[in-house]
Amino acid sequence: MKRTFANKGLYVGAGIGISLFALVGILSGLAIGGVIGLKLAGLLFGIPVKFTLFARILIAVSMIAGVIGAAAVFILGAAITGWIAGSVADSIHSEKAETVEDLQDVKA
Repeated sequence: MKRTFANKGLYVGAGIGISLFALVGILSGLAIGGVIGLKLAGLLFGIPVKFTLFARILIAVSMIAGVIGAAAVFILGAAITGWIAGSVADSIHSEKAETVEDLQDVKA
């Protein structure tokens, strides 16, 4: 039996995750990554961070990593949730199909 509900749930969940990431995740990922980058630059170069080229690159890389991490959480989390919901719907649908077939066998 094809797992059509599971596939549809996966695609719907991924779409919802992408839209949530676009609305919420980009700015929060940038902010969290920037704070982590500033903390790392402060540990490496001292607390009043002088914005040299290496410090700016470190902060930019951490901001990009924050956005990628937020994307992974939002998109993968919603896609997995949709796939699980679709799998549950598939199992319920297959159980109903089996009971209908059993009823038809009894009538025959």
